[in-house]
Amino acid sequence: MTHELIISGGTVIDGTGTDGTRADVAVDGGRITRVGDLSEEQAARTIDATGKIVTPGFVDLHTHLDAQIGWDPEMRPSSYHGVTTALIGNCGVTFAPCAEANRRYLAELMQSVEDIDADAIMDGLPWNWTSYGEYLDAVQSLAPALNVVGLVGHSAIRFEAMGDKSCDEGVQPDDRELERIVELVRESVAEGAAGFSTSRFLLHTVPDGRLTPGTWADARETQAIQQAVVDAGGRGGLFQVAPDLHTRFKNEREMFEDGAKIGCQVLFSGGVGAERDGGVAKWHEFLERNNEAGHRIASLCHTRPSGSFFGLARQSFLATQAWQALMALPTVADRVDALRDSKTRETLISEAKAAGGFGPAARALHPLGMDEYPDFDLDDKASLEQLAEETGDDPVEIYVSRLLQSEGREVLNWWAFGNALENQWNYMKVPHVIPMLGDAGAHVGLFTDADSPTFLLSELTRRRGIYDLPEAIHRITAGSARILGLVERGEIREGWHADINVIDFEELGSCHPEWVNDFPHGGGRMIIKSKGYDATIVAGRVVIAGGQLTGDRPGQVIREFVRG
Repeated sequence: MTHELIISGGTVIDGTGTDGTRADVAVDGGRITRVGDLSEEQAARTIDATGKIVTPGFVDLHTHLDAQIGWDPEMRPSSYHGVTTALIGNCGVTFAPCAEANRRYLAELMQSVEDIDADAIMDGLPWNWTSYGEYLDAVQSLAPALNVVGLVGHSAIRFEAMGDKSCDEGVQPDDRELERIVELVRESVAEGAAGFSTSRFLLHTVPDGRLTPGTWADARETQAIQQAVVDAGGRGGLFQVAPDLHTRFKNEREMFEDGAKIGCQVLFSGGVGAERDGGVAKWHEFLERNNEAGHRIASLCHTRPSGSFFGLARQSFLATQAWQALMALPTVADRVDALRDSKTRETLISEAKAAGGFGPAARALHPLGMDEYPDFDLDDKASLEQLAEETGDDPVEIYVSRLLQSEGREVLNWWAFGNALENQWNYMKVPHVIPMLGDAGAHVGLFTDADSPTFLLSELTRRRGIYDLPEAIHRITAGSARILGLVERGEIREGWHADINVIDFEELGSCHPEWVNDFPHGGGRMIIKSKGYDATIVAGRVVIAGGQLTGDRPGQVIREFVRG
């Protein structure tokens, strides 16, 4: 028998959490047709996976690629990191449903929350929709490289139903407005949304400084929405929330725990703190108790410390007059040339010191180095402050020296979240926690964590042993697919969709962050590439070969889910 594709000689880690086995995998018509010994069978194309692992494609449950697909259907950098299915529409920020008059408002809201220029959004998307289903049609017409699943966002729906007052604290919808909100949720889920998303996070603001629509919604509204998700999509429908679990922990837990009793799934984008266990035990009890009672609640978490990148690309951290003038130069190369002048360096250093330098932030800033691959300092021994203590130099002097030595390429990673490493790693081990909050498409000029699956497998699994390999693969494949209710995806199994990775596990790793100007109007962003992905396959077609995009874009907008 001749197959379209055979992946031969690899160790198949099938996504179920069981140990890997040596097997060949055949693919035909976008499906996995055989798993086993295929040494006697032929193929139009063969990928030699000897010494490599063969896994299901990764399912990223938290991206903001809603806009970027318009001008980057290859969906970078997610496509560089083994992702074959991306969930968009998180945190309540979506572009549909949307009346024509509200388009600019939603674009500016996305800019305010996720740092994507509103003009790029307006010019980069076709805007040929009003309903959420029509938006999904538009995404499919763009021929994405990866599969796409969408959530409909609270901000779009609440603004559509209530107008400008939808952002006001203490203002709740009247009966007519709530009926409209519920109607829009039902329509969107019926038209293909996997569920609904909202933000309760107190740092997500609209351009005038108010919090995004839905932040102040009370239990009457959120539970009516959850019921609408169930009415249109069954118990498999998803309710995603970016919560505020610092100042309103009790309120948030009760609101969504009670809502989960309605039947839909609840997915938090969560994390833990630095005090004592950071809340790990509290989260563990909360998730276990609810899931044992049949109230399906899960949480996502970041895989590595992050929060912002500093250097010469866009953010210098230091903001004196001389530093502002330096960063106003057109390119990184121009800024490096300026740094080569000793008088300029002296002015930059003296002004920064006089202004207080990095202050306490020096302890949270970790240079990634300039070796071939970044050093994420997981032993927490090489922050800017610690380097200064070792040398006796001021952190500002070390910063300037390193920027000059690296010709502006080095990046300092600010540990704003995920910085209590042991707590974070313990949280990741809690059942019902998915360790992949990549946030691709968001905060594009500030930082990127889209390499989350690569970091998880290389730094935390291979080097640190936080998971064993089958468990790590399970959580970001079958585990995430089950939360979304994906049909016949997330495992290497005969008859299932051929979304597959071939990985050189021993070589797998994240590359250095780099600045690229590839957005509309010359806009820039941070991306991270990878090493170790021999092939990423979507619907049986190779979209990544040897770490490079092939140009093939077979992704599908998925609208059918396990709704039971």
